[in-house]
Amino acid sequence: MREIIKVCFITFFYLPYIAIAQQSIHTDSASGAISWETHVDGVHFSLTQILPEQVQAFYVNRGFTLKQIEPYSSSCVYMTVLRNDNAPGTIHFISNNWSVSVDGQSHPLVSVNEWVQLLTTNSTKKSSLVAFRWAQFPPEQEYEPGGDWNQGMFSIGLDESAQFDIIAQWDIEGKKYEAKLQGVQCAK
Repeated sequence: MREIIKVCFITFFYLPYIAIAQQSIHTDSASGAISWETHVDGVHFSLTQILPEQVQAFYVNRGFTLKQIEPYSSSCVYMTVLRNDNAPGTIHFISNNWSVSVDGQSHPLVSVNEWVQLLTTNSTKKSSLVAFRWAQFPPEQEYEPGGDWNQGMFSIGLDESAQFDIIAQWDIEGKKYEAKLQGVQCAK
Protein backbone atom coordinates (compact mmCIF):
# COMPACT_ATOMS: atom_id res chain seq x y z
CA MET A 1 0.00 0.00 0.00
CA ARG A 2 2.80 2.39 0.85
CA GLU A 3 4.43 1.90 -2.61
CA ILE A 4 1.13 2.67 -4.35
CA ILE A 5 0.75 5.91 -2.43
CA LYS A 6 4.32 6.85 -3.29
CA VAL A 7 3.73 6.20 -6.99
CA CYS A 8 0.49 8.16 -6.92
CA PHE A 9 2.20 11.06 -5.16
CA ILE A 10 5.03 11.11 -7.67
CA THR A 11 2.60 10.98 -10.56
CA PHE A 12 0.42 13.73 -9.10
CA PHE A 13 3.37 15.91 -8.09
CA TYR A 14 5.55 15.61 -11.19
CA LEU A 15 3.22 15.20 -14.17
CA PRO A 16 1.66 18.68 -14.05
CA TYR A 17 5.14 20.23 -13.79
CA ILE A 18 6.40 18.25 -16.77
CA ALA A 19 3.35 19.12 -18.88
CA ILE A 20 3.81 22.82 -18.17
CA ALA A 21 7.59 22.80 -18.64
CA GLN A 22 7.54 20.88 -21.91
CA GLN A 23 5.59 23.28 -24.10
CA SER A 24 5.20 27.03 -24.30
CA ILE A 25 3.12 29.16 -26.64
CA HIS A 26 3.97 32.71 -27.72
CA THR A 27 2.12 35.20 -29.93
CA ASP A 28 4.05 37.80 -31.90
CA SER A 29 2.46 41.15 -31.09
CA ALA A 30 3.18 42.62 -34.53
CA SER A 31 2.10 39.77 -36.83
CA GLY A 32 -0.18 37.73 -34.59
CA ALA A 33 1.75 34.57 -35.54
CA ILE A 34 1.74 31.92 -32.85
CA SER A 35 4.79 29.82 -31.91
CA TRP A 36 4.81 26.52 -30.05
CA GLU A 37 8.08 25.34 -28.54
CA THR A 38 9.52 22.75 -26.26
CA HIS A 39 12.90 21.76 -24.84
CA VAL A 40 13.46 18.03 -24.39
CA ASP A 41 16.69 16.21 -23.50
CA GLY A 42 18.80 19.22 -24.48
CA VAL A 43 17.00 19.80 -27.80
CA HIS A 44 14.84 22.80 -28.73
CA PHE A 45 11.94 22.20 -31.15
CA SER A 46 9.56 24.92 -32.33
CA LEU A 47 6.91 25.70 -34.92
CA THR A 48 5.90 29.26 -35.83
CA GLN A 49 2.90 29.97 -38.04
CA ILE A 50 3.52 31.48 -41.46
CA LEU A 51 0.40 33.10 -42.90
CA PRO A 52 -0.59 31.87 -46.39
CA GLU A 53 -0.13 35.41 -47.74
CA GLN A 54 3.42 35.47 -46.36
CA VAL A 55 4.22 32.16 -48.05
CA GLN A 56 2.75 33.44 -51.32
CA ALA A 57 4.74 36.69 -51.18
CA PHE A 58 7.96 34.82 -50.42
CA TYR A 59 7.59 32.45 -53.38
CA VAL A 60 6.12 34.92 -55.89
CA ASN A 61 9.29 36.93 -55.26
CA ARG A 62 11.22 33.80 -56.22
CA GLY A 63 9.47 33.32 -59.56
CA PHE A 64 6.36 31.25 -58.82
CA THR A 65 2.94 32.44 -59.90
CA LEU A 66 0.18 32.64 -57.29
CA LYS A 67 -1.54 29.71 -58.99
CA GLN A 68 1.62 27.58 -58.91
CA ILE A 69 2.37 28.14 -55.23
CA GLU A 70 -1.25 28.08 -53.93
CA PRO A 71 -1.31 24.34 -53.07
CA TYR A 72 1.74 24.82 -50.87
CA SER A 73 0.79 28.19 -49.37
CA SER A 74 -2.57 26.77 -48.23
CA SER A 75 -1.07 23.61 -46.69
CA CYS A 76 -0.44 24.85 -43.13
CA VAL A 77 3.18 26.01 -43.32
CA TYR A 78 5.46 26.68 -40.34
CA MET A 79 8.89 28.06 -39.72
CA THR A 80 10.43 25.06 -38.02
CA VAL A 81 13.50 25.07 -35.78
CA LEU A 82 15.38 22.12 -34.32
CA ARG A 83 18.46 22.96 -32.24
CA ASN A 84 20.86 20.75 -30.29
CA ASP A 85 21.56 22.93 -27.28
CA ASN A 86 23.11 20.32 -25.02
CA ALA A 87 21.92 16.82 -25.94
CA PRO A 88 24.28 14.03 -24.87
CA GLY A 89 25.60 13.66 -28.43
CA THR A 90 25.02 14.41 -32.12
CA ILE A 91 21.33 14.28 -32.97
CA HIS A 92 20.18 12.80 -36.27
CA PHE A 93 16.67 13.20 -37.65
CA ILE A 94 14.60 12.35 -40.71
CA SER A 95 11.61 14.71 -40.79
CA ASN A 96 9.49 12.28 -42.82
CA ASN A 97 9.55 10.03 -39.73
CA TRP A 98 7.86 12.70 -37.64
CA SER A 99 4.22 12.03 -36.87
CA VAL A 100 1.21 14.32 -37.03
CA SER A 101 -2.22 13.51 -35.65
CA VAL A 102 -5.55 15.28 -35.90
CA ASP A 103 -8.15 14.26 -33.30
CA GLY A 104 -6.03 11.18 -32.53
CA GLN A 105 -5.91 10.09 -36.19
CA SER A 106 -2.57 9.88 -37.98
CA HIS A 107 -2.02 12.39 -40.79
CA PRO A 108 0.63 11.75 -43.48
CA LEU A 109 3.22 14.45 -44.16
CA VAL A 110 4.08 15.49 -47.73
CA SER A 111 7.85 15.23 -48.24
CA VAL A 112 9.94 18.02 -49.74
CA ASN A 113 10.55 15.84 -52.82
CA GLU A 114 6.79 15.31 -53.22
CA TRP A 115 6.23 19.07 -53.01
CA VAL A 116 8.89 19.70 -55.64
CA GLN A 117 7.17 17.17 -57.95
CA LEU A 118 3.75 18.73 -57.32
CA LEU A 119 5.08 22.23 -58.04
CA THR A 120 6.97 21.23 -61.18
CA THR A 121 5.16 22.12 -64.40
CA ASN A 122 6.35 23.09 -67.87
CA SER A 123 6.15 26.74 -66.87
CA THR A 124 7.90 26.44 -63.47
CA LYS A 125 11.30 28.09 -63.52
CA LYS A 126 14.18 25.91 -62.38
CA SER A 127 15.46 28.79 -60.21
CA SER A 128 12.06 28.89 -58.45
CA LEU A 129 12.28 25.19 -57.62
CA VAL A 130 15.83 25.63 -56.30
CA ALA A 131 14.66 28.53 -54.11
CA PHE A 132 11.74 26.41 -52.89
CA ARG A 133 13.99 23.50 -51.99
CA TRP A 134 16.53 25.65 -50.14
CA ALA A 135 13.85 27.38 -48.04
CA GLN A 136 12.46 24.08 -46.73
CA PHE A 137 13.34 22.51 -43.39
CA PRO A 138 15.93 19.81 -44.19
CA PRO A 139 14.47 16.33 -44.70
CA GLU A 140 17.46 14.77 -42.89
CA GLN A 141 20.25 16.32 -40.86
CA GLU A 142 22.65 15.94 -37.95
CA TYR A 143 23.33 18.62 -35.32
CA GLU A 144 26.21 18.73 -32.86
CA PRO A 145 25.75 19.71 -29.19
CA GLY A 146 26.43 23.33 -28.30
CA GLY A 147 23.76 25.05 -30.38
CA ASP A 148 24.05 23.48 -33.86
CA TRP A 149 20.71 24.03 -35.60
CA ASN A 150 18.72 24.85 -38.70
CA GLN A 151 15.38 26.32 -39.61
CA GLY A 152 13.14 26.19 -42.64
CA MET A 153 9.59 26.03 -43.91
CA PHE A 154 7.70 22.85 -43.12
CA SER A 155 4.28 21.96 -44.54
CA ILE A 156 1.89 19.98 -42.38
CA GLY A 157 -0.53 19.51 -45.33
CA LEU A 158 -3.72 20.47 -43.50
CA ASP A 159 -6.48 23.05 -44.00
CA GLU A 160 -6.20 26.43 -42.29
CA SER A 161 -8.79 25.51 -39.68
CA ALA A 162 -6.95 22.38 -38.53
CA GLN A 163 -5.48 21.77 -35.10
CA PHE A 164 -2.95 18.98 -34.61
CA ASP A 165 -0.27 17.38 -32.47
CA ILE A 166 3.22 16.71 -33.83
CA ILE A 167 6.01 14.48 -32.58
CA ALA A 168 9.52 15.28 -33.80
CA GLN A 169 11.86 12.31 -33.53
CA TRP A 170 15.63 12.05 -33.56
CA ASP A 171 18.26 9.62 -32.44
CA ILE A 172 21.64 9.80 -30.75
CA GLU A 173 23.80 6.81 -31.70
CA GLY A 174 20.66 4.76 -32.38
CA LYS A 175 18.83 5.70 -29.15
CA LYS A 176 15.44 7.27 -29.96
CA TYR A 177 14.22 10.58 -28.55
CA GLU A 178 11.15 12.69 -29.25
CA ALA A 179 9.51 16.02 -28.56
CA LYS A 180 5.78 16.61 -28.77
CA LEU A 181 3.85 19.80 -29.44
CA GLN A 182 0.12 19.64 -28.74
CA GLY A 183 -2.80 21.72 -29.93
CA VAL A 184 -0.89 23.42 -32.73
CA GLN A 185 -3.20 25.57 -34.87
CA CYS A 186 -2.78 26.27 -38.59
CA ALA A 187 -2.54 29.95 -39.52
CA LYS A 188 -5.69 31.50 -40.98
